[in-house]
Amino acid sequence: MSEVEKAQAASPGGDTVFGKILRGEIPCKFIYEDDKCVAFNDMSPQAPVHFLVIPRKAIATIQDAEEADEQLLGHMMIVAKKVAADQGLENGYRLVLNNGKDGAQSVFHIHIHVMGGRQMGWPPG
Repeated sequence: MSEVEKAQAASPGGDTVFGKILRGEIPCKFIYEDDKCVAFNDMSPQAPVHFLVIPRKAIATIQDAEEADEQLLGHMMIVAKKVAADQGLENGYRLVLNNGKDGAQSVFHIHIHVMGGRQMGWPPG
């Protein structure tokens, strides 16, 4: 099933695979963690380096983020930058945050995809 098909089949609300990872119900090796977010390698990498940054706070979509989440969202971007450097992405990388079904969001817990290690194409969609 393609990511677009997964997104069309997904529905907001309820528990997610990321919630299960955060609670330790699904084993996952974090490449970064702090009290606000974690990062781990994507299970279906789309680039030589492909990891996710997810907040510990469950926010389904970026549309659901509130002004009180501003520092958390900024922190996630800084973590993406730090982990990208740790992963050797000195020539650049792409950050992707899918939002909703038409944005191909298949897990309704916001997350940043960080992809690099090769030249990215444009346009991405």
